[in-house]
Amino acid sequence: MEFDYTQDFASIDFRAQPQRYQVGKGEQGVLTVEPYKSEILPHWKFRTAALAKKSSAEIYSLFLKYKKDDDFVGMDMARKFLQMGFTRARRYANHPSGRKYKKGTNVILPSTNDPEKAKAAQIFYAVYLKAREDKVYKAMKKEWMDRERSLH
Repeated sequence: MEFDYTQDFASIDFRAQPQRYQVGKGEQGVLTVEPYKSEILPHWKFRTAALAKKSSAEIYSLFLKYKKDDDFVGMDMARKFLQMGFTRARRYANHPSGRKYKKGTNVILPSTNDPEKAKAAQIFYAVYLKAREDKVYKAMKKEWMDRERSLH
């Protein structure tokens, strides 16, 4: 199922209208779904391993709060931010500019290895897996995806 980027994300409160939320693939929608983006984004930092450890713990704490509140959308958004912490730290570990491709081309820039960013990526990845594999989260996600499929 394709992620619908045509929704008017600026005007939708996904806590008040959770039925409008789409899981999508990977990190899709992570920077558009409110009020969750505004709740989680201030905690999202991956520049160093120490920041990644603090950040991933804070985001996982939000994941657990959303779980306690039976809020699948919040849980999924926290999971997406943890995944994005991993992918962004990994990208910057490999490419200091954050750009993988030479501007305007499909040519991959030379890869480096920043051990600090690589460690930050590992920290985020471990916490991301903990969230992704949470039994309650997995059951809620399956139910959500089954409902999405039945509507389309």
